[in-house]
Amino acid sequence: MYNNNGDIMKKHIKDCDINYIQYGNKDGEEIVLLHGWGQNIQMMDPIGQGLKDKYHITIIDLPGFGESSEPPFEVSLFDYYQYIDELLTELKVKNPTIVGHSFGGRIGIIYASEKRSKKLVLLSSPFIKRIQNQGMKVKVLKSLKKVPGLNKLEGFAKKHMGSTDYRNASETMRKILVNTVNEDLTDYVRNINASTIVIAGEVDEAVPLEEIELYEKYIEDCAIIVYPGCTHYAYLEDLNKTINIIRNFV
Repeated sequence: MYNNNGDIMKKHIKDCDINYIQYGNKDGEEIVLLHGWGQNIQMMDPIGQGLKDKYHITIIDLPGFGESSEPPFEVSLFDYYQYIDELLTELKVKNPTIVGHSFGGRIGIIYASEKRSKKLVLLSSPFIKRIQNQGMKVKVLKSLKKVPGLNKLEGFAKKHMGSTDYRNASETMRKILVNTVNEDLTDYVRNINASTIVIAGEVDEAVPLEEIELYEKYIEDCAIIVYPGCTHYAYLEDLNKTINIIRNFV
C-alpha cells in the first residue's frame, strides 16, 4: 500500500492492467498526477497528500511501471495518452488539472492538446526531440539524496533509475524508452490552450533551462517558475512550495 488514505485499484484498459489510487475530497476539483520514467505512484503521492483536503486526487502507475502491467508491444507517447484518457473516462474524471513529472509531463502535454484539461502543471518535462544521455540519470539520482525526508524514495529511485534501468528493462520497455525519448512534442505544445505552469530546477542536468524557456514561446498562457539550486526533482526538493503553487494555480 502506498498510503492509508485511498483505495488502490486496477482497471483493464485496452491491453494493460493499470494500477491507480484515488483519495481526497470527492466533491473537489479533479487533479491527476503522472509520474516520471521508471517511477510509480510513490513519487507523486507527496503532492497528492498536500492537496487532498480540497481536491480529488488520482495517481496512476503508468503501463510498465509500479503495479501496472507492461504493454504487450512497442507503444508511443500517444498510446500512453490513450491509456490515460480511457482510464480517466471510465473513472468519470472530467476536465482535470494534469500534473506530470518529466515523462508523465510529456503525456500530460498530449492530453492537454487533445482533450479538455482545466489546467496543466509540468514538472521538469522536456518536449524537444533529442537523445538523452543515460549517464545523466545517475546525476539525477544523486540529487534525491538532498531531498529531506525522502530517503525511501531515493532508495526506490536507485532501484528503478539510472543506466541499469535501461539494461534491466524488458526488450519492449527498452524500445518504448528509445521511442518516447525521441518523440518531438512541439506541435502538441503549440496546440495547448489550457493555462500552464512549468516548474523547473535551476541546475537540472536532464532538462536544461534553455528548453524550459521555450514553453513561453509556444503556449500563450504559460508561466515558468525556476527553483534556485534545485535539480530534476525540484518539485520534491521544495515540496511545500510546489503544493502551494498548485493550490493557488488551480
